[in-house]
Amino acid sequence: MIKSSDYKRVFDHFDIDGNGMISPSELQHGVGLIWNKEILLEEVEVVVESTQGNNGQLGFEDFVSLMESEKEDEKLEDLRKAFRMYEMDGTDCITPRSLNRMLNRLRESRSVD
Repeated sequence: MIKSSDYKRVFDHFDIDGNGMISPSELQHGVGLIWNKEILLEEVEVVVESTQGNNGQLGFEDFVSLMESEKEDEKLEDLRKAFRMYEMDGTDCITPRSLNRMLNRLRESRSVD
């Protein structure tokens, strides 16, 4: 779990002009440094708008919400990957047979019943 102080430290690093808000260009710069690639300003503006930031900028609470929503997306994708491991019959469901196969792979022998 990330502490509020960790978020604040990152927020302050992104807030280049120190005005207590992260502009799209500041976010573009910070994310570009982290990912080590060029990020389009238009992409960042869409992200800022999606958080309903203050006048097109991110306040600290907006920033935390954005970071937390990214974690939720990662968790959801992890759950999808785990589901696909168990769903083997192409039915978009975990059937008793597909569950049994996965448990056998994990050396957990169970009957289909």
